[in-house]
Amino acid sequence: MNILFIGDIYGRPGRSALKKLLPTLKEEIKADFVIANIENASSGVGVTVESYQDLKKLGVDVFTSGNHIFDKREIIPVLKDRNEIIIRPANFQEGTPGRGVWTGEIGTTKLAVVNLMGRVFMREGLEDPFRAADRILTDLKDCVVIIDFHAEATSEKRAFGYYVDGRASAVIGTHTHVPTADAQMLPKGTAYITDVGFTGPQESVLGVDKEVIIHNFLTSPSAPFEVAGGDVEIGAVVIKTKGKKVSSIEHIRRIFEL
Repeated sequence: MNILFIGDIYGRPGRSALKKLLPTLKEEIKADFVIANIENASSGVGVTVESYQDLKKLGVDVFTSGNHIFDKREIIPVLKDRNEIIIRPANFQEGTPGRGVWTGEIGTTKLAVVNLMGRVFMREGLEDPFRAADRILTDLKDCVVIIDFHAEATSEKRAFGYYVDGRASAVIGTHTHVPTADAQMLPKGTAYITDVGFTGPQESVLGVDKEVIIHNFLTSPSAPFEVAGGDVEIGAVVIKTKGKKVSSIEHIRRIFEL
């Protein structure tokens, strides 16, 4: 099975890039299953119902998210609907709308997609993602398990990867929008990358117009963020499995004009 994981879709440029490239990319790698992080899909913060429904038509099988998932509160009823294919970090506080684990079957293979969020330099009040993973993985022993670990600190991501090595099939880091050059198989067989990168404006600061960010570093008051334009990049990984075992992980980064 070839699983395609696409990094954080950022604003209109990211959505446009996915519409243009996803069909070709799926055919090129013979993708059996597609996962994409959607938390920045609308203006860079959160996702509207309209954007979610539009992206859903492209053939993405599951959408993960992160710290911005509730910035557009209209998405809450969608998160509550278990027939929808969008999940949020599983280690949000008890009672948070939505779910953090998706499970299903691809042919005869059981597959689970898990969303967790780190705590270093992130929001307070989250359950420890390491202990949350212990609890979740106990019920997923018969599944291929792909974890979107949405976190800021590379140290927390690396530590988490080793912590679940041999128990999760893959740990894919998201959130920082900058791809890392460490796609690898960990010692006990888990595919890992610290950050897959993002799907959005290439000449930007994490998706935001670079001049706005430079201005904000140099002076006050801060200018409001604006989604950048120009060429667009797609950051993704292809995870190859045979049965429950992962055989490889490969990073993909494509830059093109819209």
